[in-house]
Amino acid sequence: MTDTEIEITADLVRDLLQEQHPDLAGLAIREVAGGWGNQMWRLGDELAVRMQRMDPTPELQLKERRWLPVLAPRLPLPVPTPVRFGEPSERFPKHWTIMTWVPGEPLDHGSINRGAHAADTLAGFLRALHVEAPAEAPISSDFGAHPKKCTDGFDHFFHSVVPDDLADDVRAVWDDAVAAPEWEGPPLWVHGDLHPANVVVSDGTLSGIVDFGAMFAGDPAWDLAAAWVLLPAGCASRFFSVYAQADEGTIRRARGLAALKSLFLMLMGQNGDRGLPGGKPNWGPAGRAALDRVLRGGLIEARSDRASSDTHRRSCRDL
Repeated sequence: MTDTEIEITADLVRDLLQEQHPDLAGLAIREVAGGWGNQMWRLGDELAVRMQRMDPTPELQLKERRWLPVLAPRLPLPVPTPVRFGEPSERFPKHWTIMTWVPGEPLDHGSINRGAHAADTLAGFLRALHVEAPAEAPISSDFGAHPKKCTDGFDHFFHSVVPDDLADDVRAVWDDAVAAPEWEGPPLWVHGDLHPANVVVSDGTLSGIVDFGAMFAGDPAWDLAAAWVLLPAGCASRFFSVYAQADEGTIRRARGLAALKSLFLMLMGQNGDRGLPGGKPNWGPAGRAALDRVLRGGLIEARSDRASSDTHRRSCRDL
């Protein structure tokens, strides 16, 4: 059996705890739905075990171990913070990490109905996160590039899932992002992978952010795409008003990246409907809804009358 075929069970998790962290082995263990690169297990009421599964290297977990303790204290939402390390062993030759549990429900299994509150919360979180990163911060090879360097991926998603009646509009959004200027500011801390499975909701609004494996120092547009990918329709303008740090070029890149992320979610949903490995059937509707927000709201919603907070408040109603 290869490493990627190791079956991760509650018994395996308990055995590993008994070997390396026996004081925690008596806590209740239950699997958490979701996860691809890593599998999550709830450990008691306040902890979780993050098991490396499909990720081919431990880089993402090691990155979280190194940097989340640095970032977490200044972030205004709960994020998973490593508290113990599990090292590769004969029983399980991969890394695993014990982290704090972030209460709530992943957005791909929940919903946001307090749109204005969620927009303010997400903007506040990203303002706190998007500060200049130190020279030794990680630089991503998979995320963070200008949209013009992501055209192959976009074209693959585009031809796989975009309906014919939307093709021209989607292509126009992407072309505008490709034509937008490069990020010229210093490299900022960026989560990099904000989509419905990586944020937590409760009481109808955002309540936590998880899975920082993709974090990098670079262009904040990769996170600002969440204004369309995560928030209800009509909330992008309020989000950008509260965030108040994005110029027009950054918003254009963010909108194109939101289209890219929406198409990715749709493709994962399509794969799930077809029963393909790694597919997520419930991501398809989330991706299509996000794409509709990208096309309906547009750049004008995000930038028009940015000085008028009353306009933005009216455009993002709490339902």
